[in-house]
Amino acid sequence: MGFSPTARVRAAYRRIAEAGRPEVWISLRDEREVLAEAAELESRTDLPLAGLVCAVKDNIDVAGLPTTAACPAYAYTPEVSATAVRRIADAGAIVLGKTNLDQFATGLVGTRSPYGAVRHATQPEKISGGSSSGSAVAVALGIADFALGTDTAGSGRVPAALNGIVGLKPTLGLVPTAGVVPAARPYDCVSVFSPTLDLGQRVLSVLTGPDPADPASRPWPSLIRLGAGSAPAVAVPEPRGLAPLSPAGRRAFGEAVDRLRAAGSQVSEVDITPLLDAATLLYGGALVAERYAAVGEFLAAHPGDADVVVAAIILAARELPAHRLAADQTRLGEYRLRAADLLAGFDALLLPTTTGHPTLAEVCADPVGVNTRLGTYTNFVNLLDLAAVAVPAGAADGSPFGVSVVTRAFDDQVGIDIAAQLTGEQAAMPYPPAAAQLVVFGAHLRGQPLNHELLACGARFAGEVRTAPEYRMVVLPTDPPKPGVFRCSGGGTLCGERWLLSTAGAGAFLAGLPAPMSLGPILLDTGEQVLGFQCDPVTAATGVDITRHGAWQAWLSSVPR
Repeated sequence: MGFSPTARVRAAYRRIAEAGRPEVWISLRDEREVLAEAAELESRTDLPLAGLVCAVKDNIDVAGLPTTAACPAYAYTPEVSATAVRRIADAGAIVLGKTNLDQFATGLVGTRSPYGAVRHATQPEKISGGSSSGSAVAVALGIADFALGTDTAGSGRVPAALNGIVGLKPTLGLVPTAGVVPAARPYDCVSVFSPTLDLGQRVLSVLTGPDPADPASRPWPSLIRLGAGSAPAVAVPEPRGLAPLSPAGRRAFGEAVDRLRAAGSQVSEVDITPLLDAATLLYGGALVAERYAAVGEFLAAHPGDADVVVAAIILAARELPAHRLAADQTRLGEYRLRAADLLAGFDALLLPTTTGHPTLAEVCADPVGVNTRLGTYTNFVNLLDLAAVAVPAGAADGSPFGVSVVTRAFDDQVGIDIAAQLTGEQAAMPYPPAAAQLVVFGAHLRGQPLNHELLACGARFAGEVRTAPEYRMVVLPTDPPKPGVFRCSGGGTLCGERWLLSTAGAGAFLAGLPAPMSLGPILLDTGEQVLGFQCDPVTAATGVDITRHGAWQAWLSSVPR
């Protein structure tokens, strides 16, 4: 921790005063109370989020602060914080207050609130995006280091794109929703806003993990991909799939695609029509009944306390027959199969995050139509059990432009890695937990013929390493040639690579290991011991010693072609 938590809190409150954006907040903690909390963290350098200040969307419980979901008549004061809030607090983060939102998290515009429309961070005549409007703007204005939002249909991504920040929407269930006012419970997700991908991933790692209080929470599966590799296959929409964008938006998207290509991604066009069709089920079909199940009875009993547009959307679902919901759930299952077919052979899908940046006046004139257009590329993601990362990608029509990397469920790190090609960041450690480390020296190195076996097991490159000066390397008579590494007196230092694998990934890799290769502890020059490739002295005696080269690649370069 290279800063003082109390100094950071004082800076946050100064920024709140300078910004002059009262509509961002529904409740703000007293500065003296927050400073006292910060003082207790001055020496807690062991905590991953120590001293960072954050904002929390006001449909997520914070103990002692009212939860309103932007409806004063709905307000209650919880005694216990939501699981997500407890986890960031335990990690050292300091909550400044609760932020404004589209009422009951119903909307992508940020204007459907009795606490005022949340204006864009730098263009106050335009919308902030919603429903996590206040959380996004608190980060974009530099008040909060990060913020928690929720994302059912794009509420954690659309505001991120419009305000030029990062929005991470993890796989459903990885971050518990206990203590969150539901919007459409099966498709609700806690999301993270941050100025950088690296910080957002750090926060997400703290938030993630099963919760016995949340029946929808999910653990990581045993086999997970920890990286996208150096040349991920990325799908992008055919030109007609970009028709909702302006010419400037299409150019900005094309430039993002070009940056991915330049970074090594293999890009191909696909027809995204099945995804766009699936998106219509959220509000145009019977799935909107989930919103009535969440807060419909309250709205029916308090019609005068609701935003007119929000009440009309939710209360209209009261008359939907159960057979229509069952039929649309069946259709949704069919769309999930079509989405799987569309993504087959690809690591991710790159999309514009939203279609444009409306003014407050435009939303006022057409509140439903504008909102619908904003969700074109986001509404289907949770319905189809996908993950997404929204990152800035330049500008279009005078506003920030953003793209989203969409992946299969639990391929969150793949999406983060591909998004990092656009932001220029590189996370050292993956978001999912790595269960095993493996050091390789030869044909499994990057660029070598068997590296694909590691990638197929979901492995992630974690850096180059050097052994202690106690090892020798020989070329074994195999096809393709492989090195044999063994420890002995009079050895030297060898260069290799460290890779990370999940539990099942490590098991799958070991199961496919051919003779005469074996794995055992390798002593590195740092003093740590890591599992790595080695062979026994009897097998090594059949090979040619190449220790003097110090690395497999160096020996390959010396071999006449």
